[in-house]
Amino acid sequence: MSGNEPILPQGAGYGVVVGIGLFFSAFMLGLTAIQARYTGFSPKNSEEFNSASRSVKPGLIASGIVSAWTWAATLLQSSAVAYKDGISGPWWYGSGATVQVLLFAQLAAKLKLNAPHAHTWLEIVAARWGTVAHLVFMFFGLATNVIVSSMLILGGSATVTSLTGMNTIAACFLIPLGVAIYVVVGGMRATLLCDYTHTAVLFAIIFVFVYTVYATSDKIGSFQAMHDLLSKASEAAPVSGNAQGSYLTMRSKNGLIFGVINVIGNFATVFQDQAYWQRAIASRPATCVKAYLLGGLAWFAIPFMFATTLGLSAVALRGDPAMRTLSPEDVSAGLPASAAAAALLGKSGAAALLIVLFLAVTSATSAELIAVSSILTYDVYKKYFNPQATEAQILRVSHAMVAVFAVVMGILGLIFYYIGISMGWLYEFMGVVLGSAVVPIAMCITWKKANKWGSICGAIAGFCVGIIAWLVTTSSLNDGELSVTTTGGDLEMLAGNLASIGVGGIVTVVTSLIWPDNFDFEATRAINRTAVHEKDVSQRSESIDDSASEKKRPAAAVSLEPVISASAAAEEEERELDPVALNKSFNIAAWASVILTLVMLIIIPLPLFFAQTVYGVGGLTAWVVIGMIWAFCSAIAVVLYPLWESRAALSLISRGVIKDIFTRGSGKFVERPAHPVA
Repeated sequence: MSGNEPILPQGAGYGVVVGIGLFFSAFMLGLTAIQARYTGFSPKNSEEFNSASRSVKPGLIASGIVSAWTWAATLLQSSAVAYKDGISGPWWYGSGATVQVLLFAQLAAKLKLNAPHAHTWLEIVAARWGTVAHLVFMFFGLATNVIVSSMLILGGSATVTSLTGMNTIAACFLIPLGVAIYVVVGGMRATLLCDYTHTAVLFAIIFVFVYTVYATSDKIGSFQAMHDLLSKASEAAPVSGNAQGSYLTMRSKNGLIFGVINVIGNFATVFQDQAYWQRAIASRPATCVKAYLLGGLAWFAIPFMFATTLGLSAVALRGDPAMRTLSPEDVSAGLPASAAAAALLGKSGAAALLIVLFLAVTSATSAELIAVSSILTYDVYKKYFNPQATEAQILRVSHAMVAVFAVVMGILGLIFYYIGISMGWLYEFMGVVLGSAVVPIAMCITWKKANKWGSICGAIAGFCVGIIAWLVTTSSLNDGELSVTTTGGDLEMLAGNLASIGVGGIVTVVTSLIWPDNFDFEATRAINRTAVHEKDVSQRSESIDDSASEKKRPAAAVSLEPVISASAAAEEEERELDPVALNKSFNIAAWASVILTLVMLIIIPLPLFFAQTVYGVGGLTAWVVIGMIWAFCSAIAVVLYPLWESRAALSLISRGVIKDIFTRGSGKFVERPAHPVA
């Protein structure tokens, strides 16, 4: 069979997309039913549906962050960059998209401190800056969701079609279908549980590919063989801009340019994507910083090892009879990974890649569905159409918005497919249109001096200047030709990305320094604060004022007891919303995230870039082995640790199931009345 023909039958594509999708839907429905019966959390409650009662522990949040950040592009685009630029590509992809999650830990801490009861980041913008700012930044928020969703569908459908010959139109619409079912029924907690299962399978399959390529494959099978094949590929087709034209060097001009584009674009998609705010909202206040730092570091291993394995294998296997011949369009579509998997392991490799990609796409899709549903429910329906919406109405609209956006995702993927826009093009373009709002949004929640009109003007001006810089650079470098191909060049995208985030940030900061605001965040702390919350806060304040010893009590100590009901979660949340503890968390997040960012973007890669070293077998071996160790530690952090931290709750549910087996009806959860406040 030719390497360019689909290696799997068309039925396999439909089987994975429909079969596995419906299996996970049924699996999540079962978990949701168990949750409703054996715990006090019911997805029929809008707070539980949209924010998991703000009670999720750090391990599961970290797993959810890893899963939500593992797009189709994480697996496909990282491998495509490795295919084009060599070993520098996986590093710049991984580090360039990890630092945003690490830095977001600061925003997560400030969220819990300054707006602990918000459902969306746009509610904070509205409370601080009013309707005009709310509408302006809603454009950027929804544009982020549209671009991310389009990349998910484009990458997923292109790979499914490449491996199985499945109809692209069918793939675009069927991929979101199964996801929408379990999101509608289970809400945020079902999404996080699904994220966990997907993450576990993802790491298992990555380890299979790693050990196949570097240990058992008869085509490669060792570090020495990989080094020899990459060296031959460098001699046959030297890489422009790389030291000695080699794939085995960090000295890659195009890799560095991609790294800058990657950093800017991903700031936009983390800071403006409700999916990441949603996980901060769902997290317990005392552990949200830990969750984001853990999730960011764990995620790095996925694109780094996946691309270092399959992306480099696609280069090493050029000319192999089983290897698909890749055109520039194929590379832009992210197909080197699937071609390498099929060449290495035949149908089993293609099937494994298809499954891992499908799980990555669906887990990120579930995050986007619940994120967009929250924005449309709270920031459109409740704010502008029905401010007095009841619990039932909010829940009904949330369900409807999930279903609507699932259809919209399919349509978006179809539109971009027919106009010839690929996942790779969108990935580099996102910073051009979204980057200008990054600094204003971060300042909104963290800086009391942030000027309202300066931030609004910064976002709009940055957007306009970014588009202009992108198009002018394209025209000047390509003799006036503007097309999908010319506008997708590295330098063209770099100009637009830098102009967008630079102008947006400069205008925001300069105007805020000249005309500073003095915001005390009381308006944002009051968002969705119920009478019960106010009473609890008042009682806690009086207690602290009346007792000096109470001030010395360890702030926001994390309870070891399982939180197994919505009311218990609310009580635990209020207890953990201690300003002293949250400020301490913010300081930890600031120091840790900034230090890690400097290490990943400057201290490690830049000396290696300027050294111009081309690695021998020993260097390649060390590079890959360090990645393997990191991947193992990541798997422990987001697969095993969540089980350990939830052991008490799992034991409680198990006891309930056993009781039901032996005495029907005796295992159902019954919440005990809370102790009255003394």
